[in-house]
This record gives sequence, C-alpha cells and structure tokens, in this order.
Amino acid sequence: MLRSLPLILHVQQCRLFATAAPKIKRAQVSKSNALITCKRTQFNLLEHEHADAKFGTVELCSKGWLHNKSKGDHFTLHPSVTREEMQADMQNIGEFLGSTQLQVHQQLLDNLQNELGIKQLTSIQTQALPIVDGSFHTLIAAETGCGKTLAYLLPVLSKRLQQREQEPSERQFNTPSVLILTPGRELATQISQVAEKLCKGTDMKVKALLGGNTKQLMLNPQFEQVDILVATLGALSKLVTTGIYRMEQVRHVVMDEADTLLDDSFTDKLTYFLRRFPLHRNHTTGTQLLLASATMPTNTREILQRVIDVETIREVVSPHLHHLQPHVTQKFLRITKADRPVNLLSIVKQDLAKRRPLIIFSNKSATSDYVSIFLNNNNVNCLNLNGDMLMKIRMGRFDQFQTGQCDVLSTTDIGSRGLDTTRARHVINFDFPLHVSDYIHRCGRIGRVGSLDKSLVTNLISSRREIDVVQRIEHAARTGGLLPNVNANIKNIINKRIMADMKAAGMPLPQDDPF
Repeated sequence: MLRSLPLILHVQQCRLFATAAPKIKRAQVSKSNALITCKRTQFNLLEHEHADAKFGTVELCSKGWLHNKSKGDHFTLHPSVTREEMQADMQNIGEFLGSTQLQVHQQLLDNLQNELGIKQLTSIQTQALPIVDGSFHTLIAAETGCGKTLAYLLPVLSKRLQQREQEPSERQFNTPSVLILTPGRELATQISQVAEKLCKGTDMKVKALLGGNTKQLMLNPQFEQVDILVATLGALSKLVTTGIYRMEQVRHVVMDEADTLLDDSFTDKLTYFLRRFPLHRNHTTGTQLLLASATMPTNTREILQRVIDVETIREVVSPHLHHLQPHVTQKFLRITKADRPVNLLSIVKQDLAKRRPLIIFSNKSATSDYVSIFLNNNNVNCLNLNGDMLMKIRMGRFDQFQTGQCDVLSTTDIGSRGLDTTRARHVINFDFPLHVSDYIHRCGRIGRVGSLDKSLVTNLISSRREIDVVQRIEHAARTGGLLPNVNANIKNIINKRIMADMKAAGMPLPQDDPF
C-alpha cells in the first residue's frame, strides 16, 4: 500500500492510513472463537466495538485492576486470523518476477532459495522490491516479522552486482558501496549473516562493525575490501571521523529499526553523519536512503527534513502497522510483584515440558540478571542477554538460543528490536513495557514469517503504570483500532512529561529547549 509521506509521519494525529479490523457479525461467532475472554465472563467480547470509540467509553476488564481485590484477574486476546490465512497472502518468487519487470541477479535468487530456504514473498516485500529497485528513497513501515530486511537487501545487492558486471572498476579498501545502520550489535550481526548468505558465490564482501573495541580498531586498523558494511552508529561515526572508513562511494544508506535510530539520543549524531551523503542525487550518482521499521515516531518528518526533502520519500505501509498482531494469543495476568517469580517458574517449566522455546523480557538489566539467576538456581537452563554486558560476553548469546543450545532467553529490549527469533514460541513480559512501541516489538519476536506454530504472549501486570498501558491496549483490542501513542522516541516523551509537570506546578518554563 503506497501512501503519501505526511500520512505515515503524522500517524498519531491523523490515523488516515489505518485499516480498521472488519466487523464480525454476531451470527458467525460462538464462544469458541471469541475475540476476548475474561475471568469475569461479563467482559467477554464476541465482536469489535465501534472503531472510533473514545478511550474511557468502552467497558474494560482491566479498568478495576488498580484495586487490590483485582489480583488474580486475567483476560486473553484471541487470534482473529490463522497463520495459514496469512501464508495464503504470500506470492511465489517466480510468479512475482514473471509479472513484473524487476530484474534480480540469478545468484541472489539461487541463494535466496538454497541458503535461506525462501521460496515465497510477503505482501510487503512484493510492494517494496520494485520501488527500492527504482532507486527511490523509501520508507518501509510494516509489522514485525514480515520480511523487511529482504525487502531492501535483495534489490540493493542485485543492483550492486549488476553494476559491477557492467562497469568493472578498481575497488578501494574500507570503502563500502552499501551502508546499513542498526541500533544494536545483535541486529547488525544478524543482518550481516543474512547478507553473507545472499552473497555466497559472488565477490561481494560483507563486514559487520559492532563496536566495543573501537579504540583498538583506531590504534590498529584493518584495511580490506568491503562492499556491504553493517554497523552500529556509534562505532562507525568514530572510525569515519578518523578516516579509517571512507564513505564517498556509498550508494545506498539503510536505517534498519529506523524508529530507534531517530530517537533523540541518536538524532544529532545521525543527522550530522547523514549530511555527508548526496541524497538529492539518488537517481544518478548520489545516495539512496532506505528506512525500515515496525513503529514510527511522531517526529520522523521533523528529523528527516534536516537532511533530505521528505517529499521525495516513497512509502510502503502495511495496513497492520500499529495494530495488535491478529494471529498471536496474548494473555494479561494481574498479579502482585511478589508472586511474579513463582508464576514465571511455573510457566517456564510447562513450556520446557512441551519443548517450546521462550523469551523473557525485563525492563532493566538488573531484573534480567535476576530472572536468569532465579531460573538457573531452580534447575532451568537460562541464557542472559542485556546491554550492560561486556561485548565479549554478549557475543554468541543470541546464537546459542537460535541454534537450540538453550530454550530460555532472559533479556531486555535490546533483544526485541529486529532480531529474527523464528524459533521462539512464547514471549513472557516479566516486566510489562511502559511504552506501547516496546510492546509491539516484544510481541514481534514470535509469529514471524516462516513460523506456522501457534504462538503466545504472557504478560505479568503489577504496577499502576503497567495497568495504564494495558488499558490502552485492551481498548484497541476491543475496538479493532490503532494502538495509541506508538512512539519509540522515549527521551522526547520523558522530556515532554517533565515540561507538563513543571507547567502543572506553576513553575516558569524555559524559553529555549532545555533538553
């Protein structure tokens, strides 16, 4: 679905591109396929309420959860579509290429099927491939797990290979032609592995630049042929500033998980870095800008217009963007904080008995550490992955989970962004996320393309702030509408909250932006 840029960038205010869930006729619904079931059956839901109903006008099961007597209450959001129904929307690669003028390098097509085992394309991929191949600046905004990485990798790598065959030129060390920026090391590693499999049998060289040893690289730099550079922003900016990596031959810049990269904590460094690329000449000798994300901050337009004419960006937008996953069961349990460890242990042991891999999310590294120690002390083999770990310790942790060496992963939100966890079947939010965007990304670790098994999200709800977010999510589930306040720009949210508190307290507000 192609959209004009202002619509997606003002999604929170306009909601113009949203596709409301179809209304289900009561005659077609029985209790066996209810949309929502609750412990208190009077809150069961068989069909969506009015999609335009304002928050507070719809009866919610979680409305009374602030009261102590609500402990032990629960409700479940049931799938409205099956995985098989979603798979039916996919298109065979050969049929798709035969119906379009898109030319993809044969070696890439062979590797796509033989190395990655992919023979069908998702709807978002069939929409994005021709646009990216046409050298347009492109924003791919779609739900998690729908194949956004391949949607930009396939056409970009194909163009690089075809141009190299047509116009052979001398290659310089540490001078890539494709640059992929990511917010995290695990995601950078994953994308580089996919790119390496796609490039097998070609002379394209892939390099992952992860950080953690940047000083060592500056003191003892390595010079080699690099065509595709996948890097975290912090590490790359230092090595480019010192001249170890050169950017003058970059023809494609990709921002994967763009919502996180556009957070205020990255903005200044990112905009300064992007200004070095001739984005205004993308159809000739300039640079093409590609953005991929499952959520979009409300200030995307404001940030991007510092480096590019936003009207030149083409968009591929999924109708499921900023909606709850329709094919994943989601349970919400109201319990006390003291009861969470016992409940967690019981759920984990049930999953292990069924040989069902699971990921446990916490809001802080200290809590992630606690969960890992608690489970291991109770004879449950659990891996721990969080941002406070040294790079040497972090490296390989996610791979151990992916390769089946361990079935339980305790992590923070660094494990929720973009990682292809097709093996996971269950997500447990030991700490419920305090921002809707984080909930979307965490749920996106399951029910991904290529996974047909039933998936489950279990949420343990304890605090007032958690209940506030749950109520917003339940309202969206009951109305079939958009999830509210889907904004990954957490720093900006906090700053605005501080300003609002200052105003409410009658304190003078600074004339200039203090943040």
